[in-house]
Amino acid sequence: MGTITFLLVLSFLVFFHELGHFLAARYFGVKVHVFSIGFGKQLYSKYWMGTSWQIALIPLGGYVKMKGQDDSNPALVETGDDSYNTKQPWQRIIILFAGPAANFILAAVLYFSIAMMGATTWAAQVGTVQENSPAFIAGIKTNDEILRINDTEIKAWDEIGKTIISTEGALKFFIRRDGEIIAKTINPEISDSENMFKEKIKKRMIGISPSGKIINLELSISESLVYAYEKTIFASTMIFQGVQKLIQGVIPSSEVGGVITIGKVISDASESSIIALFAITALISVNLGVLNLLPIPALDGGHIMFNLYEMITRRKPSDQVFLFLTIAGWVILGSLMLLGIYNDINRIFLNN
Repeated sequence: MGTITFLLVLSFLVFFHELGHFLAARYFGVKVHVFSIGFGKQLYSKYWMGTSWQIALIPLGGYVKMKGQDDSNPALVETGDDSYNTKQPWQRIIILFAGPAANFILAAVLYFSIAMMGATTWAAQVGTVQENSPAFIAGIKTNDEILRINDTEIKAWDEIGKTIISTEGALKFFIRRDGEIIAKTINPEISDSENMFKEKIKKRMIGISPSGKIINLELSISESLVYAYEKTIFASTMIFQGVQKLIQGVIPSSEVGGVITIGKVISDASESSIIALFAITALISVNLGVLNLLPIPALDGGHIMFNLYEMITRRKPSDQVFLFLTIAGWVILGSLMLLGIYNDINRIFLNN
């Protein structure tokens, strides 16, 4: 069942990505010969509105084959008003960017759905108080519920850290303790900490940790829209930074996951709850959008890079350079896929 869920989720994400390319291409009058979910041998095909819609044997991706654009033949040139070749570079960039954009939009829709169904988060309730910390000195105790910091209302635990970091000077905490609301003034101190990539950083802290109590967020439609926007931006930023840290060597290459890891994560989420499945699907959708924007030839970002070059220099890259870089791009992508599978297999044997 987990494998079926993985294939359905992946096909769903690929469909939306390619639909973005398809709609933008048709908007600019480009003929789309094939809309494929999967690669390799054709399993099913339906010709509709000038396009062959197909499902192929290998369900690990997909593509739209436009007139005048073919990754298997980078030097392809086809004439006519309905050809990708004859469109202006800015039009081609929009067609290329539309795929990743569709993934970001899909993620936002999924996060909005999660918010409307009842997103869960840690309650703004104190678990432990570090001895001699600013919170300890101010008299904060276990099970205190933080309601407000200065004029900022607090609904969830993560809002506490955001407020502390984004402010300066002493802060006035309004807490509920034994049914009574009391105020405490706390002066955060700069302390050693770690970010999500386990890098050593310094930030304003008061020395408390959450109780672990889980609550449902009751959000209005407007609040759900904000939630969806913030979650999509956060996920996108996290993945962009993750790629940067991987290139810099901060994150070891052994952390790169492949299709086996993705499949297991999706399978586990589907067995947990529909909200968990939506959340992991949204994150993978953002991941797909971000990775496709990387300036690697053969990816959307690489093609965008070529078109930007044409816009700036008023001439196209030579066919030889274009072909060489495209092949190099496929080599990079193939290497990353093999690395992910290698790491997945290592994890399986290590866990056993």
